[in-house]
Amino acid sequence: MIAIAKVSKYFGDFQVLAECSATVAKGEVVVVCGPSGSGKSTLLKCVNGLEPFDQGDIVVDGISVGAATTNLARLRARVGMVFQNFELFPHMNVIDNLNLAQIKVLGRSRAEAVERGQRLLNRVGLADQAEKFPSQLSGGQQQRVAIARALAMDPICMLFDEPTSALDPEMVKEVLDVMVDLAREGMTMMVVTHEMGFARKVAHRVLFMDQGRIVEDAPTQDFFATPRSERAQLFLSKILEH
Repeated sequence: MIAIAKVSKYFGDFQVLAECSATVAKGEVVVVCGPSGSGKSTLLKCVNGLEPFDQGDIVVDGISVGAATTNLARLRARVGMVFQNFELFPHMNVIDNLNLAQIKVLGRSRAEAVERGQRLLNRVGLADQAEKFPSQLSGGQQQRVAIARALAMDPICMLFDEPTSALDPEMVKEVLDVMVDLAREGMTMMVVTHEMGFARKVAHRVLFMDQGRIVEDAPTQDFFATPRSERAQLFLSKILEH
């Protein structure tokens, strides 16, 4: 489903990704973790072409992301992305946030889009919030709307970039619960997160990054029980203390 092969990226002279290689199979949940500044979010954004990369290749469902001939807008319509800060349109109510891309990109009628959007709001526990504006919702509710909006496009996979890091602690669970349900339904997911409880619960594999490199790529149980690198051991000891 997703194949990342020797991807490197520079910001000027600074190498932010160094020969990163990994795969995500259909139906697999892979958590990407590591210290701040290790390149996790950049790697995720490269997967759907939000960030260009300098070397290597990324193939999503048979489509090369870096190829000059690739229609990135069409690819992004099939790869759901959920950001740290929700990225909802503040001037639109919730249901219109869900409708816009369905109508413009997928060509659905307004009635079809509303029906799909309402069903997804119901699924994330927000059926009664359709007419509200983002500013009237809590952070946790806004993030669940963002997940519903991504799902409205019938994505082949979902990318989550630290989806709970901007939330108050009591709102984290309501977002993670939706993600756990998605994982259990077989959605292919790449998740950048520090939520190790979530990783333990649903991830098939963990990628641990440090200084732009994928230092470990291990089954979840192995990663938590016996992390191979000293850097991962230190990271886990700090995170799991809390």
